[in-house]
Amino acid sequence: MRDILQSLKFITLLFVIAAALLVAGVVQQANAAEPKNPNTFNRLLTPKKPFNLPPAEDGYHDPEGEGVAYLQPPKEAFKDLVKSNVGNHVDWVKSLETGKINPRFDRLDPKAKPIVMDLNIVREVKGSMPNVVYPHKQHTEWLDCSNCHPAIFIPQKGANQISMAAILMGQKCGVCHGKVAFPITAKTCRKCHSQPKGKKKGKAKKTAAKKQE
Repeated sequence: MRDILQSLKFITLLFVIAAALLVAGVVQQANAAEPKNPNTFNRLLTPKKPFNLPPAEDGYHDPEGEGVAYLQPPKEAFKDLVKSNVGNHVDWVKSLETGKINPRFDRLDPKAKPIVMDLNIVREVKGSMPNVVYPHKQHTEWLDCSNCHPAIFIPQKGANQISMAAILMGQKCGVCHGKVAFPITAKTCRKCHSQPKGKKKGKAKKTAAKKQE
């Protein structure tokens, strides 16, 4: 009788082990079927922040305000504009060029027309990074010259000391870029650094226009 009980215990143990192996195999197969993000457990990487949140959730508007419910959500407002992969994910220059938007140039005069200046300024930079091409055209289609000159930039060659540190601290180009214009990130470097070293300045105009697209 004792031998029979031991045999039954052994058989039961075999069934438990077999069931456990079966469950482990199913779980492993399921995990293998779903590709995992290799950075899931990397605590050094900050998660991507949501963009174009509704006014009640964006952190700028008072969610308890009476008028916040009447504001158009950005994703609804931007859905027909030309897409970008940075900032608020809208390519404002292309949206303007393609007629998707028609901004008022003067706040008080709806008939005012912009004075567009089609002039590119090339700033040579040290190292292997391409030179910076500043296109006046894309900026003056939106802004009057007085927005930048002379408070931010002195309109004189060699009079402005510009560095990436200053821009990232919200000075010079950083007065707008990173706030109301595309941010300074690894994805946007070539929007400004668009002229390869050794290229003639006369070709800067075509290069800048291409990079702004």
